[in-house]
Amino acid sequence: MAKFLGSSATAFHLEQLIKTARERLVLINPLLKFSGRTKELLEEKSGLDVQVVYGKCDLQPDEVQGLRGVPFVHTHFCRSLTAKCYVNEQQCIVTSLDLLDFGQVTNNEVGVLISRAEDPDLYNDANEEAQRLLRLSEEVRIRVDKPESAPSPNAALRSDENASAAAKLSTHRLAKKLGLKTHELLDGLQRLGAIEVASGHKQLTQHGLKLGGEFRSSTRFGDYFVWPENFELSSVGETNGVH
Repeated sequence: MAKFLGSSATAFHLEQLIKTARERLVLINPLLKFSGRTKELLEEKSGLDVQVVYGKCDLQPDEVQGLRGVPFVHTHFCRSLTAKCYVNEQQCIVTSLDLLDFGQVTNNEVGVLISRAEDPDLYNDANEEAQRLLRLSEEVRIRVDKPESAPSPNAALRSDENASAAAKLSTHRLAKKLGLKTHELLDGLQRLGAIEVASGHKQLTQHGLKLGGEFRSSTRFGDYFVWPENFELSSVGETNGVH
């Protein structure tokens, strides 16, 4: 059955949850900010499918570089996120504990540990909700802003964040407007040839540029795409079975 956890027990079991993950690991936390201990544990999970869902990024440049050094960790932005939930293939922890505080708990925290073996129905409910948050999130590639004298290879695809802001929608907002889930829209855009996947990350294609897509960067959200508000998506809907 589910087990109630106090401050030290929550930190202990969260470390064990990360350590014992063998197939997948989903870390859902409003703030993208890791403690040193969290980063150490993640660096040891090479080859594992690690998904991090966040609502606000507060990483320093050196921390961003460190995160980009572990390419198997994929970050996903979820608007209005306040949930804190950590899941591997066998356990789930729903808690008040941040990844930032993990490893050096200074606040009074609580949590609930759910075991797949002991509480399969409860675990499945928690896991399904974690997967739902993951699906409605938009994958972003966290980056360090580079000086103008040394533009990145994607500089030609990057535009000022304030330019045409009113006329452009992020992939997440466009999907919501069209009544689609973000992953459905992304799948359709990929089939349309507007975006492509390279080295595990989505990139805007020349065809996507012609369709009005833009690549943008934000110190808060990372890299993301925007599209015209009146973007014609009939072909995308057809490829996804959505009309």
